[in-house]
Amino acid sequence: MAVTTLKRKLRRKRQAQNARVQKIKLLSAQPVLKNVDVEEIKKEFSSSK
Repeated sequence: MAVTTLKRKLRRKRQAQNARVQKIKLLSAQPVLKNVDVEEIKKEFSSSK
C-alpha cells in the first residue's frame, strides 16, 4: 500500500499551530517599562487647576 500525504490537512494543521503560538506570544508579551516620575505628574495636575 502506498502512503499519500494529505497536504491540505497538513497545511491547515500548521496554520492552527502557528496561530496558537502567536496568540500565546501576544498574551505573554510585556510592555516596555519606563521610568516614571510620579512627583512630576502630580505637579502637572495640581498646576493645571
